[in-house]
Amino acid sequence: MFLKSPPRLLLASTSPYRRALLERLSLPFESRAPGLDETAQAGEAPARLAARLALGKAQRIAAGDADACVIGSDQVAVLADADGIERVLGKPGTAGRCIEQLAACSGRSVTFLTAVAVLRAGDGTRIEFLDTTRVRFRRLDAATIERYVAAEAPFDCAGGFKCEGLGIALFESIDSTDPTALIGLPLIRLAAALRECGFQLP
Repeated sequence: MFLKSPPRLLLASTSPYRRALLERLSLPFESRAPGLDETAQAGEAPARLAARLALGKAQRIAAGDADACVIGSDQVAVLADADGIERVLGKPGTAGRCIEQLAACSGRSVTFLTAVAVLRAGDGTRIEFLDTTRVRFRRLDAATIERYVAAEAPFDCAGGFKCEGLGIALFESIDSTDPTALIGLPLIRLAAALRECGFQLP
């Protein structure tokens, strides 16, 4: 049964990518900056890092608005080397680092871990989940990488590409249960969580 008046919906993020995704559900919401330190803890596994940051972002915003339903999310890109040692690929920030990251991904698979936490402090609601998406990059020569980086400048994206844009041309395949997860917010499972919280969605 749906609530007659669902709670206000808050997105604990100012990411334009997450805002655009959440807008697809046609629910009114506000975006707020959680101001959370996203530094990994010593020895922290990538999945744990993503889950901790998603929950921490949601908790930061929920602490100031107990009646609202708050969505926190975080994404970690992981590249494993030949020995299975995992390396977290952050947001490159510069063209040089973006080129380096994409060169390291050439011909290899990268795992994207997208964690989501949905909280409502007033009634104790806490729903958490983790999406795993694997991307296989085609072999990329230096000229291809440089052309792509110059064209799209994906410096604020984990892994250094925009799959919703020209970055899709860098891949051989994507293995995912939710095509929106790679962009930053898994809408299929999020929609189910929001229905649990009383929001009416088809």
